[in-house]
Amino acid sequence: MKRSAFLSLLLAIGLCGFSHAQAPSKPTTGLQLYSLRSQTALRGVPWVLDKVKEFGITELELAGTGNLTPEQFKAEVDKRGLKAVSSHFPYGRYKNDLANVVKDAKALGIKFAGCAWIDHKDAFDEAECRDAIAVFNKAGEALAKEGITFFYHAHGYEFHPHGSGTLLDLLITETKPEYVSYQMDVLWIVFPGHDPVKLLEKYGNRWKLMHLKDLKKNVATGSLSGKTDVENDVTLGTGQTDWPAVLAAAKKVGVQHYFIEDESSTSIDQIPQSLKFMKTQGFE
Repeated sequence: MKRSAFLSLLLAIGLCGFSHAQAPSKPTTGLQLYSLRSQTALRGVPWVLDKVKEFGITELELAGTGNLTPEQFKAEVDKRGLKAVSSHFPYGRYKNDLANVVKDAKALGIKFAGCAWIDHKDAFDEAECRDAIAVFNKAGEALAKEGITFFYHAHGYEFHPHGSGTLLDLLITETKPEYVSYQMDVLWIVFPGHDPVKLLEKYGNRWKLMHLKDLKKNVATGSLSGKTDVENDVTLGTGQTDWPAVLAAAKKVGVQHYFIEDESSTSIDQIPQSLKFMKTQGFE
């Protein structure tokens, strides 16, 4: 009996050690490089990547590669020990140049390839939405063959009413879950007057990525334009968003990657402050 008890104790210790080793690490705060588009144009990609590393950021989302080829861009990223996780590509390329989007995504070594804007005239309508559904399903299938997940980044104009819901509901329910995922940009849910927590809960693991973006206090909400003054992007935690609730919901549904996107003219100063805020929320 004593030997049995001793073996049980050893097993318990071993299991505890294994459990500790497998404990999930803190989520990481990455950066959408569009936040530093002005600096990229003025100083070039290498300078911007050095600045990102100086911030202590390791995960990147791209919106173009500056004046470099995808292969050259990846080399610069790798040289600094950074990781390009995802990239946005224009809707027109998904529609008319899909093979080369897939080629570029593979060259960049990314896990996710997305679209942040559906080309449309005036108010986004059902015909344009259904066109996007077909484009996204086709793109998602092509990228999946290469081990890359396609996603769409909702931008706010998709909340026009449709049936008992919105065009965003139509878009999500009619795209194939095995091929099409989604990225929530929190500002573009708050600005049109919707609740990020409810949307995260409604569509669960369809949300794979998140843009961390805060809307300035006292800015009116309810617009379906998909556009607001870039100076309304403020340091995380100083705007209208209930971040503890949003981040708790995002973790619960399994959002995998989080990127600060700050489009303001003062982004280079605000990004370090936003990173400090995210640390208070349990992020690396």
